[in-house]
Amino acid sequence: MSSLDRMLRLLDSFTSGEPARSTDELIKFAGSSRSTTYRYIRALQRAGLLSPVANGSWALGPRILELDLQLRSCDPLYIAGGPALKKLVERTGHTALLCTLFSDAVICIRDERGPEAPSGLFSRGQRRPIFTAAASKILLPYLPAHQLRRIYTNNAAAIAAAHLGNDWKSFRAALRQMRDDGYCMTVGEFRPGILGIAAPILSRSGTSLASVGIALPKAKFKASQKDAMVETVKASAEALGKRIRSADWAADLPARGVGRMRA
Repeated sequence: MSSLDRMLRLLDSFTSGEPARSTDELIKFAGSSRSTTYRYIRALQRAGLLSPVANGSWALGPRILELDLQLRSCDPLYIAGGPALKKLVERTGHTALLCTLFSDAVICIRDERGPEAPSGLFSRGQRRPIFTAAASKILLPYLPAHQLRRIYTNNAAAIAAAHLGNDWKSFRAALRQMRDDGYCMTVGEFRPGILGIAAPILSRSGTSLASVGIALPKAKFKASQKDAMVETVKASAEALGKRIRSADWAADLPARGVGRMRA
C-alpha cells in the first residue's frame, strides 16, 4: 500500500458510530509512525477533508460537503435518477433505489422512500458487499469476462456463501440466468424480511453502469404482483439507461473500481 493510499484510508475510520477519532486512534488505524500519521492528518486538514473537534479529536471536514453538492449538481446518474425513482415509487408504492459499483462494494447513489417504508433501508452513501441483495447482484452479469474471472478468483468463498455458485462454472451459470431474466430478486439478504427487485442500467457497450430497484417488506409482497413489479423495474432501468447514454460524456462510464476488488 502506498503512502497516499494509507493517508486516504484514514477517512475510512470515520463511521456513523464513530464520527470522531483521536490522533492516537488514527495512528493505530493507519499502522504508520506517529510522525507520518501527523503528516497525513495535516495534509487531509489542509484539503478540508478532516477538521479538528473537541478534545484533540478529528472529524470529517467541510470539503466533503462541497464535493457532495457537486455530485448532486453534476452526476448524470444522480440527476437522471431523481424523476425516475419518484415515478417508480408512484407505480409500485415501494421505496426505489439507484446503486452503482464502488471498489469492492456497491454504493447507493439515490433513494426515494415509499409511503410506508420501514426504517433501516439502504440509502444514499451506504455501501454493502457486491454479492449481497438484488441491487448489487444484478450488476455482476454485465461485467467483462476478465473482470468476472478476477472477481471469482479473489472472492470464491463469498460467492459460494451468496448462493452464486461453488465453482467458476456454476458462478457463470448463475450470472447467465440473471442476464437472461434481466432482473434479480432477493429476500432478507441486506436486512431480514426485506424483499428487493432490481434491474441493470447499461452503457453503450452493454456493461453495467448502475442498477435501479425497489425494496419492500416481504409481508407486503404478493406473488400475483411479481410480474408487474419486475416489468416496471426493468422498464425504469431501460429508460434510465437511454437517458444516461444520451449524455455524451457519461454514455460509456466504466464500472467504478470493480477491478480493485479485494480477496
